[in-house]
Amino acid sequence: MKLLSGRFLFVQIVLMTLMGGVCGIVFPEFAQDCRVLSDLFLKLISMIAAPLIFCVLVQGIVGAESLGTVGRLGVKALTYFEAMTSIALGFGLLVAFVFQPGAGFTLPAQQAGTPHPATHGAGSVGEFFLHLVPLNPVDAFSRNDIIQVVVFAIIFGCAMLVVGKPAEPVARLIDALGSLFFQIMGFIIRLAPVGVFGAVSYTIAHYGLYSVMPLLAFLALYFLSVLFFVFVILGITLKVFGKISIFSLLRYLREEMLIVLATTSSDAVLPSVMSKLIRMGLGSRTVGIVIPAGYSFNLDALSLYLGLSILFLTQVAHVTLSWGQLLPVIITALLTAKGAHGVPGMAIVILSATLSMVPQIPGVGLILLVSVDWFVGIARAFGNIAGNCVAACVVARWENDIDDLTVQAILSHRSTSPDTSADLKHVLKIAQHGSPEGE
Repeated sequence: MKLLSGRFLFVQIVLMTLMGGVCGIVFPEFAQDCRVLSDLFLKLISMIAAPLIFCVLVQGIVGAESLGTVGRLGVKALTYFEAMTSIALGFGLLVAFVFQPGAGFTLPAQQAGTPHPATHGAGSVGEFFLHLVPLNPVDAFSRNDIIQVVVFAIIFGCAMLVVGKPAEPVARLIDALGSLFFQIMGFIIRLAPVGVFGAVSYTIAHYGLYSVMPLLAFLALYFLSVLFFVFVILGITLKVFGKISIFSLLRYLREEMLIVLATTSSDAVLPSVMSKLIRMGLGSRTVGIVIPAGYSFNLDALSLYLGLSILFLTQVAHVTLSWGQLLPVIITALLTAKGAHGVPGMAIVILSATLSMVPQIPGVGLILLVSVDWFVGIARAFGNIAGNCVAACVVARWENDIDDLTVQAILSHRSTSPDTSADLKHVLKIAQHGSPEGE
């Protein structure tokens, strides 16, 4: 069964990606039916995401020595999240302003008055904060609303800390459930090559190699912007505050990054990323809080996408926005982007909600981006997960919750660490009792 082990997953994914491309070109009709493979894989991930994140976050909080520790760490993490997502959105606006990706496009005249699609999720700041609190925990889990699950998990974990010893049986139960959910995710991640084959073959068969030529400028600019943001902006941030090279970190996590690139989803690599970061020398408590929270609050690549898309669509519609008009749009984008992770097509919904503040932009412009959203999702998922890994390293440094000797020893090797699947079931136990690296 060696072919099913984690160390061969990288090779399996590469081979299935190539096979999916060939299938999409040579057997397009069959490839269209292969979409069910990727849909099934992503649905399996969605099935386990909410309970898994709940257990991870609760155990991360319970693993802290005091409620004050959680509060301090949480404030630092949220401060970093808000600062970096704001920088990302501003960078997207700057790139669009400098390179003018939409300047060469013109919407059909008869479409100029087309209204925006009905928006869902747009609302005031008050409505955003009200949405953070679930109607009840079951409702949050049943709708797979990750941001509400995160809020409930934080309240639940803090309550367990206050209750103390009487809550220990509950802590053991959550530890056992967490181990079980990690094992289930370990099973699901073995299907990643199959999901990759379905996604790649369907995309090439459905869209064709040259079917999105009009948007290549936007796509290329977004991909290059994400790469620049990750390797330069995040790279400098990681080097200055975390004392770690972005190239070494991404090379260490290359198997997880490949899965994210191929599936446009970062859910599948959550257990493996957390396990590897803890083994790398980051404190388990920091990883157990920052990474799950970052999945909802630290969407750097999504913020960059919103900034770039806003000006792209204004350029397509030949609309000029003053700073007074642009500032409310930026604030709305930052607020509505929170908790967007894991919701299919949510980026388009957020963009539609944000642009509802600019009625001069016809709704047909949004369709231009809908047609290539899957391709955009590749870079978006990569940028988001890279941003969360960097966040964990930076916050761990701020908390002095990092073992420099272990980090240097792990990242100095060019190969990834041994098979991580055996560690997935133990991550929550590490978070509960603390790790040598984090003490």
